[in-house]
Amino acid sequence: MAGASLFLPFLPLLAKQILLNNFLSDFPAIAIASDHVDREYIETPHRWNVKFIRNFMIVFGLVSSMFDFLTFGLLLWIVHSTPEQFRTGWFIESLLTELLVALIVRTRRPSYQSKPGHWLWISTLIVVLVTLTIPYLPLNALLGFVPLPVKVMSMLLIITLLYVIATEFAKRIFYARVAAHS
Repeated sequence: MAGASLFLPFLPLLAKQILLNNFLSDFPAIAIASDHVDREYIETPHRWNVKFIRNFMIVFGLVSSMFDFLTFGLLLWIVHSTPEQFRTGWFIESLLTELLVALIVRTRRPSYQSKPGHWLWISTLIVVLVTLTIPYLPLNALLGFVPLPVKVMSMLLIITLLYVIATEFAKRIFYARVAAHS
């Protein structure tokens, strides 16, 4: 968001939208405490590895940034969004990707092979549904959102799906290289 604010003549998200994003994403984050952990991960003790954490943050931060700029490009140059449409689209895409990517990076396995905990799964699903409906609720104007056309919403969902796929692919490569160097 900081990068986008350098190029935009308006704020990418309003303070109330950032706070709402953080508030909604807190529900699945709290539920992580009840998540299932893959059996192979708890069979042996593990130590914190700062180099691993740094590399993980760099790899997945770059993947995230690439899709952020793709979303900005879609909203600015293809859709020619108004500031309200941009904020609505950016809010939806950023929150959906945050929620879904948490389900992917929570395990070294392919995400479809590692079932998340019940509360993590349910809270993520509920927040995804709330996120998708907020622009169409009567309180949308109070939050600074506007309804998006189906075409724009569809493009945002495609970007989100591509981000999920890219993250799963990056995870597979990342852990293959970690295993090769350990």
